[in-house]
Amino acid sequence: MTPAEPAEVRALPRRRLPAVAAIRALRPRQWSKNLLVFAGIVFAAKLGDAVRWGEAIAVFVAYCALSSAAYLVNDLRDREHDRRHPVKRFRPIAHGDLSARAAVTMEVVLTVAAVAIAAWLGWSSLALLLGFGALQLGYSFGLKHIVIVDVLVIGALFVIRAAAGAEAVDVRISPWLLLCTALLALFLALAKRRGELVLVGALETPGRPVLEGYSLELVDQLVTVIAASTVIAYSLYTFTARDSKALMATIPFVIFGVFRYLLLIHRDDLGEEPEQVLLTDLPILVDVCLWAATAAVILALT
Repeated sequence: MTPAEPAEVRALPRRRLPAVAAIRALRPRQWSKNLLVFAGIVFAAKLGDAVRWGEAIAVFVAYCALSSAAYLVNDLRDREHDRRHPVKRFRPIAHGDLSARAAVTMEVVLTVAAVAIAAWLGWSSLALLLGFGALQLGYSFGLKHIVIVDVLVIGALFVIRAAAGAEAVDVRISPWLLLCTALLALFLALAKRRGELVLVGALETPGRPVLEGYSLELVDQLVTVIAASTVIAYSLYTFTARDSKALMATIPFVIFGVFRYLLLIHRDDLGEEPEQVLLTDLPILVDVCLWAATAAVILALT
């Protein structure tokens, strides 16, 4: 008689240290989205103005703080649903690494800090920040469950970031650039929905309610339309730029970036976490750096 085989032993995930959990809950990788506030000072060719750089950095800090506060609100509200998600169940609040009380305290501190910075920058900056916060709260408490509206809200949040950066440093930003920002945000948001649909279908697990209103076929069509619109809008922006039509030289970088992202979401089913793709894919990182460097040189010389 052979002895019975031992039952499989599975190690339970370790709880993170409170400080580590708090930092992860702030989602620092998402702060890359707020780099958009520097678009105003870059495209206004004010790169040598130290005062404006200080204002731009201040508004960047304010939007990082308010964004993190909004993520904490969202994670507190969705913690039960996140615990059933194959990826989101490891978020600090859903996983039990960060208590609800600690999360609420962090929300309050971050919100007060963001409002104080925006108020110091001026009433217009404060109004934009409050609008940004209200729209994020609306997204967390219902708008994210409405098909199409959910991605439109994400696009609007990116436009506010760009407008806030320009307002903080008192420069004019092209409406074309705001349009390109909105289209690029829609492109990334729809790619994220596609990634979620692929993941939910592969693991046969329940996804967020809004996914029931989408299908892969629909999302692929929308991604195609928005990708083409983004390239066209950026090209028109460079054609009509008052400062320098030499910006047309940056169009190939935009086309490559869009094509590369399309390749990744279709070949590797990436896109559920856009910030992860944008920060880890070497060709995209090199492309963004080349685009930024080329644009900066052109604007500085002209």
